[in-house]
Amino acid sequence: MAYPFQLGLQDASSPIMEELMNFHDHTLMIVFLISSLVLYIITLMLTTKLTHTSTMDAQEVETIWTILPAVILILIALPSLRILYMMDEINNPALTVKTMGHQWYWSYEYTDYEDLCFDSYMIPTSDLKPGELRLLEVDNRVVLPMELPIRMLISSEDVLHSWAVPSLGLKTDAIPGRLNQATISSNRPGLFYGQCSEICGSNHSFMPIVLEMVPLKIFEDWSMSMI
Repeated sequence: MAYPFQLGLQDASSPIMEELMNFHDHTLMIVFLISSLVLYIITLMLTTKLTHTSTMDAQEVETIWTILPAVILILIALPSLRILYMMDEINNPALTVKTMGHQWYWSYEYTDYEDLCFDSYMIPTSDLKPGELRLLEVDNRVVLPMELPIRMLISSEDVLHSWAVPSLGLKTDAIPGRLNQATISSNRPGLFYGQCSEICGSNHSFMPIVLEMVPLKIFEDWSMSMI
């Protein structure tokens, strides 16, 4: 859950989000070093009258500034591709949940169960209980087991939506006529909040997502009570 004036990413609650945060720090350090070098060179050019005309035409300098950017791009591309494959591939998911975006609410269907499906609407501000979060609470939370690989199938009934939960590293477009896939795995129990991240209409900001990650035994009891 984000807090006021937060500048960084939310705390990671899944292995994928941990990898994304590590990649963010890795790339940010490369950008910082490049920016520092460029700023240093610009400062030298503005503060000294010495010029080296022969250096600017040297073959060695041209070779360096051609090879060095290529090496930097490889250092960024390799971990990026690794994370992309980690996010895309899922083998033998323990559970499959299908979510459909509507204007302006989400509907969920647990495909491994016969009649376990429901709609999830935002709770109006006037109906909130003490301690509940404005514009983020829903009437039906998505209850899922923790520490298990879960496949989320995402689509839309009408317009483009985007199913996003930042602390789990999830953001997948919901496109009419197309079934997209995301992998969910949480390291810890708790409530994880998200919102529709696509401008899908006038009530775009009123499509919250709430995942409740619980131990497997509690999930089994909840699923039996819902059927």
